[in-house]
Amino acid sequence: MERKKAGVPRTVYLLGIVSFLTDVSSEMIFPLLPLFITTILGAGAEVLGLIEGVADSAASIIDIFVGYFSDKAGERKKFVILGYGLSAVTKVGIALSTSWWHILIMRGTERIGKSIRTSPRDALIADATPQELRGKSFGLHRAMDTLGAILGPLIALAILSILGSTEPGYRAVFYAALIPAFLAVLAILLLIREPKKAAAKAAKRPSFWESLRQTTRDYRAFLSVSALFSLSYFSFAFLIVRAADLGVSAQDVLLMYILYNVVYALSSVPGGMLSDKIGRKPVIAGAFLIYACVCLGFAFASSWWHAALLFALYGIFVALDESVNKAYIADLVPPEKRGISLGAYNSLVGAVYLPASIVAGALWAALGPAATFEFAAAVAFISAIGIIAACK
Repeated sequence: MERKKAGVPRTVYLLGIVSFLTDVSSEMIFPLLPLFITTILGAGAEVLGLIEGVADSAASIIDIFVGYFSDKAGERKKFVILGYGLSAVTKVGIALSTSWWHILIMRGTERIGKSIRTSPRDALIADATPQELRGKSFGLHRAMDTLGAILGPLIALAILSILGSTEPGYRAVFYAALIPAFLAVLAILLLIREPKKAAAKAAKRPSFWESLRQTTRDYRAFLSVSALFSLSYFSFAFLIVRAADLGVSAQDVLLMYILYNVVYALSSVPGGMLSDKIGRKPVIAGAFLIYACVCLGFAFASSWWHAALLFALYGIFVALDESVNKAYIADLVPPEKRGISLGAYNSLVGAVYLPASIVAGALWAALGPAATFEFAAAVAFISAIGIIAACK
């Protein structure tokens, strides 16, 4: 029987260490990348929307297949190693990029790594955790992940404070981010062990299409509402650019990003535990409503402190959304379907991110930022109604 700490399985803590190191690396790079693309490489908002949409969406189509094959093989760890390893390698390419299309290729490839690792990793967490602790376990993993997202921007801020918001400063941050990225891969190799129960059932897996057909009505209803909501869930890069429009400097954007991650980390475990007590559905609906408020706030924001407050509120939304959605899916499906079910969710909502970000960029370019955020708020509000009406 797996050793536990405070009721949460050891596997969750170990995967949290891996995610912590990865997020130290990623969050040194990605908060600065929109500014690097627009100010150093000279690309516009529509190009930014394309890059971020491809990054969030194009690679996600493989999530469903990776999830299925991890179910069929009964082996999650090898997919997790491959995914984290690919992401680490492509960050070298980001550091060397000299044109926006280089970033497009590297961001898309880096997200392929995320697609490969996410569903098997989340299935490992769900497999290891009893249902009554599942919200807490996913919340704890997200909190540990987000601690890395706090440390990463602090390191980036320290480097930019010395070298300035210049091309050499940005590139120094990108190169420094490679160290924790490769340490995360080493941590997987040394710390993570495959649960024996996954391999024991490997021979009993149905075919890919049969696995999809066997999903429940409640699960499919949740997928439909999640896809609708994803039309409003454009890239975080637009929030960063909006803050810059309000006169927030690159260093202060990093501080606001740190604030967002602090709130995210502090909210993840309580949000997951709340869903364990009152149910997943009301917490998810509440998260959608919070996101609608954030979008309306950014539509009408006129000062730096508006942006700071909205970044903090966005942290609460993401904590609820990331922790509770996956726990809800794990509740709706049997253990032998968790890989493909989590993968199908990631693939579907990820596929919608591309049109969402492209539409956001087009609305921004044609009508200004307010139109982008008002459209997102309306879709999020409708989705909150949908989760109450359509889901179990």
